[in-house]
Amino acid sequence: MEDEPVLSRQLAEAAVGAGYVTDCALDGEQADLLAHAEAYDAVVLDLGLPKVDGLTLLRRWRESGITAPVLILTARGSWHEKVRGIDGGADDYVSKPFQIEEVLARIRALIRRASGNTQSEIRRGSLSLDTRTATVALGGVPVKLTSHEFRVLAYLMHHHSRVVTRAELTEHIYAQDFDRDSNTVEVFVARLRRKLGPEAIETVRGIGYRIGAP
Repeated sequence: MEDEPVLSRQLAEAAVGAGYVTDCALDGEQADLLAHAEAYDAVVLDLGLPKVDGLTLLRRWRESGITAPVLILTARGSWHEKVRGIDGGADDYVSKPFQIEEVLARIRALIRRASGNTQSEIRRGSLSLDTRTATVALGGVPVKLTSHEFRVLAYLMHHHSRVVTRAELTEHIYAQDFDRDSNTVEVFVARLRRKLGPEAIETVRGIGYRIGAP
């Protein structure tokens, strides 16, 4: 959520290229609406947003129980902004100007930590997924996945300790303004089973899916 349109677009394009679904807000009011409407895995927040500043937003979110990891963007040398942001509930910060790759690396780390994973590689049995390189291997053999298949698998791997509902998966593989259809999740799960083995993803009848250990 960034107030400079060009930078916002660059960040969004880089995130999509890395396999994430993104929503963008150019002011604090829109950002607040999105944050309360969607369960985001991570938020990139500029403290200098118009209408409602980022620090005010951050405090509102934490007070209302929104626990998504937040990476704040601050002006270089503004140490007081960093301190206020961290005290306000931010999980990490990056100073402008920055490299897009650094932002993506920090996002990956925040998402891993939030889901209890400290390494870039997540393993379940013989299945491994590297969030840094966006690659998947089964028994050490690389497996080629489409972007949507990777998103489904990555979300299930990140949340391997619980059952993930179909609705939750749908929300995390499609952008907010996309015409969502939960039936497509079943298609991606079926494709993943063909590529990884039927035991890779378990169906919990009436609820959703849970990653297995092929």
